[in-house]
Amino acid sequence: MSLHSPREQTWRRVVDHPVPWDVIIVGGGITGVGILHEATRRGLSALLVEQNDFASGTSSRSSKLVHGGLRYLAQGDLRLTWQAVQERERLLDELPGLVEPIGFLMASYEGDKLGRRLMRTGLRLYDLFGAGVKHKPLSAADLQMLAPRLRLERLTGGFWYRDAQTDDARLVLRVLLDALASGAAALNYAKVEELLSNAGQVTGVVLRDRETGRVEHVRARVVVNATGAWADALRANVGEKAVIRPLRGSHLLFPSWRLPVAQAVTFRDPKTARPLFAYPWEGLTLLGTTDLDHHESLDVPPHISDVEASSMVEAARAAFPGISLHVSDAVSSYSGVRPVIGTGKADPSKESRDHVIWNESNLVTVTGGKLTTFREIAREAVDALGLEAERRVAKRGRFSKPPTSVHWGELDALERRRLAGRHGPWTPALVESARDGELTRMPDTWFLWAELRHAARVERVVHLEDLLLRRVRAGLLLPEGGREFLPRVRAICQAELGWTDERWDEEEGAYLETWARQHRPPTEATHVPAPRASAPVA
Repeated sequence: MSLHSPREQTWRRVVDHPVPWDVIIVGGGITGVGILHEATRRGLSALLVEQNDFASGTSSRSSKLVHGGLRYLAQGDLRLTWQAVQERERLLDELPGLVEPIGFLMASYEGDKLGRRLMRTGLRLYDLFGAGVKHKPLSAADLQMLAPRLRLERLTGGFWYRDAQTDDARLVLRVLLDALASGAAALNYAKVEELLSNAGQVTGVVLRDRETGRVEHVRARVVVNATGAWADALRANVGEKAVIRPLRGSHLLFPSWRLPVAQAVTFRDPKTARPLFAYPWEGLTLLGTTDLDHHESLDVPPHISDVEASSMVEAARAAFPGISLHVSDAVSSYSGVRPVIGTGKADPSKESRDHVIWNESNLVTVTGGKLTTFREIAREAVDALGLEAERRVAKRGRFSKPPTSVHWGELDALERRRLAGRHGPWTPALVESARDGELTRMPDTWFLWAELRHAARVERVVHLEDLLLRRVRAGLLLPEGGREFLPRVRAICQAELGWTDERWDEEEGAYLETWARQHRPPTEATHVPAPRASAPVA
């Protein structure tokens, strides 16, 4: 590692920090970076540490939706839905190009338990919570025109409504980089080995650099546990019992021509009645999601099972009978583990998705919640710290704006909007660093080759998988994780990363192994039982 790399400079800052940090945040997902962003804007000295890469857990493996959650409205959780819809509108306004609107189609069939009248009532409430965007009732003929491949048998009509989508990993990076620009510090591949304590109160962490092996004792006024599904492991250090019920959600990505949908279409699994969706994302079609108890070790990254994949594809074939879809048609797959507080419900989908905040011996645990509401969660969490700062910053929670003057070259309006939303004030540096031919898209993606160079240069890439699975999503969007383009990736990024030929070869092999283990589509099951939740967590 270069002595002048941003990561090494941060380590020096941690070692030389003269007094305890106001707050150390453990966990580099959307909850952790949201708290880092909020704490820093309030004038607190804040350090975030993540044992793997930023967004490498659930926050790069979500359904990519910024939404109010009609399902939660149907469960009677009006507060969560209202809060989420309000945040959806704020994010659409503040991050165009990164958070974008998407239309949803909901079909209604004869015999549906959730009748057309009840669906309309729920959507009217959804409208009231939003910013004047109204749902539209659709006749069967309307729906057939908008989704011509949808099953027509017993179709009575449906509805259109609006939500939003994002690139979840990029959202994490956008919030993180904003916080760093405001004075925060953050380290990836830095593992908390144990908590420091005095008189029964947590006072800091023992931190190990997973790349070099160095160990440091780092003090703080408060430690925040924002590790999501991993929260119980840190809570065990202060004698608290486990409460997290890890739930796995899995997804498949198909070429858009193989599962063509112009906007999101929701439908139900005929075996379980669980709602599923298919919608366009980054030029492909995303199919999801499952909601199953995850019993494997959280130390092993999750992956989709044969039964999960086959069950979703079977449900999609029932919803789109004219499409002979198979698991083998998928380009890639991914699974994430949701941190849900277990209450003993037999059906995992019935567990609340609301967040909780606990202060246990000066270890403040923040877990649960939705991607959409990360800023509200962060505000509540920082309030709960009970820390006073020397200064407070006005307009807290807003993002830094991209410059108005950028030498765009030949980039079209959509590419400009996308870059500005994803990279904000760093957009000019990205465009200016591009060499000949790099302001063009990687084949079959919306990503520019220049984004690879920029990420390798300034976005704290430690391993090749950080670059191709999270900074730029080529690993999910291209067959075999983009294997055929690795020579050009190497030509662009190797010098920026300062890697020897031997190091690059090692990284490439490790990346392809990771892709095969975590993201290769599974084999289609010959017999597809309905996925069942096992015994609930008490």
